Amino acid sequence: MVRPLRKGIYVPLPTFFDDHEDLDLKSFTSHVVYTAKAGILPVVCGSMGEAVHLSPDERVELVKTAREALDENEMEDVPILAGIGAASTRETNVLARRLAEAGADHAILITGGYYAGGLIKKPEAIKKFFVDVSEASPIPVMLYNFPGVTGGIDMTSDLVEDIAKSAPNTCGIKLTCGAVGKLTRIAATVNSKDFTETYPRKDPSAPFLVIDGFIDFLLPSIAAGASGTITGVPNFAPLTCMKLWEYCTRSDLHAPEVMREAQDLQALISRADWAASNANIPGMKRLLQHLFGYGHLPRGPLPEMSVDEAEKLLINHPAIINILEYERRLQREGYRFSFNK
Repeated sequence: MVRPLRKGIYVPLPTFFDDHEDLDLKSFTSHVVYTAKAGILPVVCGSMGEAVHLSPDERVELVKTAREALDENEMEDVPILAGIGAASTRETNVLARRLAEAGADHAILITGGYYAGGLIKKPEAIKKFFVDVSEASPIPVMLYNFPGVTGGIDMTSDLVEDIAKSAPNTCGIKLTCGAVGKLTRIAATVNSKDFTETYPRKDPSAPFLVIDGFIDFLLPSIAAGASGTITGVPNFAPLTCMKLWEYCTRSDLHAPEVMREAQDLQALISRADWAASNANIPGMKRLLQHLFGYGHLPRGPLPEMSVDEAEKLLINHPAIINILEYERRLQREGYRFSFNK
């Protein structure tokens, strides 16, 4: 079954563990279904999912579990974006094949940071990494630029555009660098008629999309040509995030009253995103434990967050309280985003 790569809101799903740090697939299944039913698209084994702490077999198991959960809940058409990043090109290629066989429709790929010093000095090596992996991958590959976890590797817009032109099996980039100008330049290139005609994708159902790594500037980034966001906020406020996406896709967005509503909602989400980002993965897990009862433990050496710290940073944070109140209001109203609008 071909599941096209969609524009929209993606969530990097946490990987839940039990008290022995073994996979908690029951909680993971529940959370996949909870977010997907709201219209959120799943990212499995990404940074939020502690991919670097997972074995290849565990990554396969998580992708299989996500696919089964979606299919069993009549969401067979929902695509899975899976993290294939590993330290070497060789291992990454193996992961791409195995996760595709497990049910992933598209892959997202980040550079390893262990030898960042050498890679930063040789951007042609970074290009070769993405080109080689995408050529070997049985599924389209999305680039992932996140200097905060790759030892400072920060791809320029020129490098990204060069990779996109050289690798037809690439299907976009997630920019977790907060560079709005970079996003604007890349989007202007890949959204142009000249690019789509001169550099067609290997898989026509997977165009080259420019995706925010933060939802806190989604509204202005859409105006610059972005196609969505991959953000942790839908883990606890999926309907609210879909409501913002609805505003972003409205034909009357530029009407003053509609824009005002969109800006207010963007501000609400931006404040919550800032609070959640500062609390990182241990904080997100504590918040989800508070809301849904999932296990809160990350895998060592990542330290767990205490209840007191979680209450201070997240659970009792005004921005989190406000967005959860808005989320509950949407739940009471029975809000659902229709992709056919």
